[in-house]
Amino acid sequence: MRQLIFNPGMFCATLTVSAGIMFVGIATPALADSMPLAPQSKLRMTVIQWSSSKSQYERWDAISGEYTVSDASTLVLPFIGRVPVGPMDVNDLADEIAERLQEKISLVQRPTVTLEVLEYPPIYVAGDVTRPGEYKFYPGLTVLQSLAMSGGPRRAANQQHLQTINLKGELQEIEQTLLRHSAKLARLRAEMAGTTDITFEQSSDTDQHYAAAIFDQERVINRARSNALDRQSKAFAELGDLLNTEVDTLKEKLQGAEANVKSVEDQLNSVRTLVEQGLAITSRQLELERLLTAYRADRLDILTAMMRARQGISEARRNLEGLHDARRSEIASELQSEQADFDQLKMKRETTQKLLIENLLESDRSPGPGEDIPLAFTVSRRKDGQINQFVASETTTLAPGDVVKVVQPLLSGGSPRATPAISKAVPDQASQ
Repeated sequence: MRQLIFNPGMFCATLTVSAGIMFVGIATPALADSMPLAPQSKLRMTVIQWSSSKSQYERWDAISGEYTVSDASTLVLPFIGRVPVGPMDVNDLADEIAERLQEKISLVQRPTVTLEVLEYPPIYVAGDVTRPGEYKFYPGLTVLQSLAMSGGPRRAANQQHLQTINLKGELQEIEQTLLRHSAKLARLRAEMAGTTDITFEQSSDTDQHYAAAIFDQERVINRARSNALDRQSKAFAELGDLLNTEVDTLKEKLQGAEANVKSVEDQLNSVRTLVEQGLAITSRQLELERLLTAYRADRLDILTAMMRARQGISEARRNLEGLHDARRSEIASELQSEQADFDQLKMKRETTQKLLIENLLESDRSPGPGEDIPLAFTVSRRKDGQINQFVASETTTLAPGDVVKVVQPLLSGGSPRATPAISKAVPDQASQ
């Protein structure tokens, strides 16, 4: 059992010297690769496979790209659907995806899948620090480093008031962004349902004029996109009607061509008989044969034109069906991306609200000049849908999404009181 005593003079003296050292080498490749992937981690996936026929590696652009781990700790991928992430790191997850791709597509050789973590969920520092708030996470980040990132121990009363104003402004901005995302989600759901009637959700504490403007904008976008789709659909339908009319016209011409061919064939048969009997000259027979050849060529041209017209009708029908399928696919992709951003913003709002409440409830307990600042650390970590809180030390390793609370246990008169006993936080405990 020990007490954590934080000396401001020592902190200021060592912070400048070691600031560069503190953050260099935080994220070693081995440590980053072995970390379990937390929800809202953004990944870049690359899938390649060796092509024996071309003697080179080929990249699968249809599935390669950037993805985000959902709040349910799953990864939604083309072809193979949802992949549970669970406690897997990037290497384990890459192997799982490669195995599923091999089974799904029945490949003889397993493709090569590489995953790169682009961004981890941030950590949050609250309590008696200079700049409480959200900070970027790095693998290997410790409690002491998060304290340095947040500016060290708490600030003066006027700085605390300024931080309250900043948090309120940030919370208001988040609320407005959430309203815009919610309105867009409502519009996308209406487009997916094929209706222009949009049902917007609005809370009672929202600025009514601002919300009405956002809703009107989404209605305008919905009508414009619907009109564009209708115009494209109408163009394909009109093209199909035009080609059907052309086919009908060609059918009539074909009947005339058939009649001409039949008439000339009958004449030619009669002339041949007369020529054989010596009652008609050969030139008449040759003339009819040339005329028959020309009529047959006309008939063949008409049949070819009818085949092209029917082919155009089939293509117009496919384009019309593909237009709606492509539109639904585009809307579904937008809906998925917008929902992920919306969920992330809700988490950010919840955290900002907690930080603001914590900031408002904290009293000014700034120590006098030369006094030591006793600090106590607690870490709140989400796991399996539960929030676990444990006592931490300066060397405790943080995980993505952790909330670090820094407390200065001082008496109201400014004298330090006994700091609560803090158990040593070993790395195994902190990484759970």
